Amino acid sequence: MPAQNFDAFYRSLSKGAASAVYYLHGAEDVLKDEAVRIIIDRTLDPSLRDFNLDQRSAPQLDPESLFSLCATLPMMADRRVVVLRDVEGLKRKPKVRAVLLKYLERPSPETVLVLVQGSEDEGEDKEIARGAQSVACAPLPPERVLKWLQSRAQASGVRLEEAAAAHLVRCIGTELGPLASELAKLAALPEGETLTVERVGELVGVRHGETGFDWRDALFDGETSKAIRLLGPILDQPGSSGVKLVTLVGTTLLGIGIARSYMDRNMRGRALDDAVFETIRRVRVFGLLPWSEEKARWVRWASSWPASRVRAGLRAALDADRALKGTTISDERGILADMVLRMAPARREAA
Repeated sequence: MPAQNFDAFYRSLSKGAASAVYYLHGAEDVLKDEAVRIIIDRTLDPSLRDFNLDQRSAPQLDPESLFSLCATLPMMADRRVVVLRDVEGLKRKPKVRAVLLKYLERPSPETVLVLVQGSEDEGEDKEIARGAQSVACAPLPPERVLKWLQSRAQASGVRLEEAAAAHLVRCIGTELGPLASELAKLAALPEGETLTVERVGELVGVRHGETGFDWRDALFDGETSKAIRLLGPILDQPGSSGVKLVTLVGTTLLGIGIARSYMDRNMRGRALDDAVFETIRRVRVFGLLPWSEEKARWVRWASSWPASRVRAGLRAALDADRALKGTTISDERGILADMVLRMAPARREAA
C-alpha cells in the first residue's frame, strides 16, 4: 500500500476502523509511539486492554511464537492488538521473517498487528509494506512542530502561552524527543499555572532573546557587537556548542544564497517569496524556525548578501568548524567571535 504520513494516518484512523496491519517506519520515534498509542486507544476497551494487548521485540521471537501471537483470538472483544518492535532485526532471522511475510498475505481479521521499525533503519521495507498500511513517521516541518507541542502540552496538562511555546522551540529545537522530555518536566509543576515566555525562560535556563536563533539573527542583521555579546550566555546554556551554532550559520548561508540566486534573476515580490518557500518545502529544511519565517529572513538578508559575500561567509564558517573540531582544547567563544567579525558588513571609510 502507498505510505501515509502521520497526519494522513491519523485522519484515516479517525474516520474508520483500524487496518489489519500497520508498518511504522522513519526517523521520528516519538511519532511512532504516538501512533501505537492511538491504535491501541481506538481498538481496545480499556477494561479489557491487559487481556488483548501484546508488545514484543520481533527478533526475540521464534517462528512458532510469532504465528501464535498473531493468530490468538481476542478475549471478550472483537479485536486484539499485537505490537512488534525492532522489525528490522528480522533480516537476521530469515525463518521468522518468512512466517511474518506469509502472515501478511492473509492477516487475521481479529488482530491488529503493528510493526515498528527502529529509527536507525529509516528506509521502507518494501516486502513488509506490500502487506501492511505503511506509515512514514518522518520529522515534522517546523510549523507542525509548534502545533504538536501545543497539543502535547494540553494533553499533559501544561498551559503554555503561544509565545512561550515558540520560545521553547527556539530553545530546544524541533526534535520531538527533547521537546517531549522538556514537557514532562513542565508537567510536574503545580497545576493551574499558565507559563509565560519569562517563566519558560527561567525553567529551561534560556532567557528570551538569548537563543541561538537570536544570535543568528543579530549576525545576519549586521549587529556585530550584539552577536559577539550573545556568545557568552548562549555557549553557557545546556546543550549549546560552537559546532551547533556554526551549523546554523552554514544552513542559513545556503538559504540566503538560494534567495540571492533568484534575486539575481530579477525575481522580486510575491514571485520571489513563493520560489524561496517552494525550495524550502521541496528540500524539507529541518532544524530551523517555521518555514514561512525562514523564507522571510532569507529574502530580507539576500539583498545585502551578494554571491561573493555568501561564499566568503561559507569559508569563514568552514574555518570555524575545522577549528572547533580540530583541537581538544579550544576557545569556542574566540573562534566564533572571529567568524562573526569576518562576516561583518564592510564599513565605509570616513571621508
